[in-house]
Amino acid sequence: MVIAGQGVRAVGYGFTAVLLGALLAARGFSPVEVGFVLTALIAGTALASLAVGIFADRIGRRRCYLVFFAGLAAAGLVVASGAPLWVLLVVAVTGTLSTDVVDNGPATTLEQAMLAAEDAGTAAVYGRYNMVGAAAGAFGALAVTLPGLGHGRNTTVSSWLFAVLIPIGLAGVVVAWRLSPAVEPAPGAPSAVSHSARLTESGSVVRKMAGLFAVDAGASGLVTTGFLSYYFSERYHVPVASLGWLFFAVSVVQAISVAVAPVLARRYGLVATMVGTHLPSNVLLASVAFAPSFPVAAGLLLARTTLSQMDVPARQALVMTVVAPQERTAAAAMTNAARYTVRPVGPLIAGLLQQGALGAPLLFAGAVKAGYDGALWLWARRLPLGGAADRTLATTAESSMTR
Repeated sequence: MVIAGQGVRAVGYGFTAVLLGALLAARGFSPVEVGFVLTALIAGTALASLAVGIFADRIGRRRCYLVFFAGLAAAGLVVASGAPLWVLLVVAVTGTLSTDVVDNGPATTLEQAMLAAEDAGTAAVYGRYNMVGAAAGAFGALAVTLPGLGHGRNTTVSSWLFAVLIPIGLAGVVVAWRLSPAVEPAPGAPSAVSHSARLTESGSVVRKMAGLFAVDAGASGLVTTGFLSYYFSERYHVPVASLGWLFFAVSVVQAISVAVAPVLARRYGLVATMVGTHLPSNVLLASVAFAPSFPVAAGLLLARTTLSQMDVPARQALVMTVVAPQERTAAAAMTNAARYTVRPVGPLIAGLLQQGALGAPLLFAGAVKAGYDGALWLWARRLPLGGAADRTLATTAESSMTR
């Protein structure tokens, strides 16, 4: 049921993410106003994720999940009605809208904690979860290419395309309503409520992971889909239709790769899977800057995608493995919020780097992300054997290395 909730939401986000920039432009918003909206979207995912970490285990994960989907339907209605800028900003900071189809704020935080009941540290459930999200998002994006959608200049018509989020939100409400009580914190455990909003045993480990993940996310912000579209257009003068098919292919490859990740995790361990796939993907990312033609660059990007997303289910499983069950929601909230918070910095740095060379962000992002991989590997090997969480992660990491 949780994976179904992810899938239906990803279709909507895949569809609206492609249209959002065009909608804002069609409504005559200035670049500064567009920047405010996009920044509010990112800030909203971080703030809402933190709120989930504080309140979800107290008032119920299923109840919070239901409220989120109801908010998604309401957000679709507001945007579809052609609301003014200040209303769009309010909607953006609620965390109900996203331009990322897989990793999208409070819902991801809730789902990550709820799925931990079945995953048992194998990343198998998270592999299926991310595969469905990526595939559904790909088809949502592809729907924009249908005749008559997203191509008109009429602002009202373009705005009403966001009404697709209304039935999607209502479908999510049904999913949340039907969820099993097994997704809640351990029933009857007195610590499940009292410790849900804070990290005790796991605090040190989670803070270190959050810092490492933030570095990786910040580097990823340098090479967003928007940046890659701009880069390919400027350097190779690629038509929009070709870019649309390229990023559809990227999403399909991503869906396949995250499905394969659990197989590697079972064989080599979570940490080894994260580093062993992520590091070569960063070399491929940097090499895109030297591609002599668009077909070569597209091939390198697709090759990079086959590896770059395999760390996602392993990362989610790792966070859930190293903390006590009653601290899973808070841990997911902290690590996800750390990643979301640094994202707005990436595009700004990319713009500055491009003053020197058009492909400089690709090189810089590849180098920073490679440094993250090395730091994660070294840190996991040298963990102090302190609390229960440290012992669990040390065992996981040691198993990853020795196998």
